[in-house]
Amino acid sequence: MAYRIDPEKNEIKALKQVTNWRNKRVLEIGCGNGRLTRRLARLGAHIHAIDPNADLIKRAREALPNSYASRIRFNVGKSTKLSHPNEVFDVVLFAWSL
Repeated sequence: MAYRIDPEKNEIKALKQVTNWRNKRVLEIGCGNGRLTRRLARLGAHIHAIDPNADLIKRAREALPNSYASRIRFNVGKSTKLSHPNEVFDVVLFAWSL
């Protein structure tokens, strides 16, 4: 049996209420396998997604559709040591990370 997350699309509905994601620069901390990252890209965001788990980042990169490749960057990283001194983000997102 396949495991489906949010078949009612409540997560997308909630995200749409937060902001218009189109062309927003997003830092996603704790991206895991990139499930939410891909949803944000579908809404039009440009995302720099980090997670401390290198295996999850590898899986996220492997699952990245070519159509989102120009809008998503996956990197191993921690919230306690961000390496973005010259970057500006419109939204910083922690989801399921704490």
